[in-house]
Amino acid sequence: MQCFVYASLRKHDSYLWLAQRDAFDVLPESLVLLLGELRFVMEVSLDEQRKLPIEDTRQVLEHLRMQGWHLQLPPQETLATANHLAYTHAPRDDRDE
Repeated sequence: MQCFVYASLRKHDSYLWLAQRDAFDVLPESLVLLLGELRFVMEVSLDEQRKLPIEDTRQVLEHLRMQGWHLQLPPQETLATANHLAYTHAPRDDRDE
């Protein structure tokens, strides 16, 4: 199946897969609002034998066939680490004073 991938410019590491190029009319309004502006990333030929790095290929294909789109969100590790402050120095041990 030929499919088309778009990156959300609003939601970092979020991608929209479409069964037809620029077929945004199949998307729910809430999804359009969530993703904001989209940038075309690539066209890919997808079948069940092709391995995807993050997504389950069968699930992507099922969504594309049933609803015309699939939403790929960032992995949980990315979301979890985004809430932590940057580590800039070693913790201080007050017991040594």
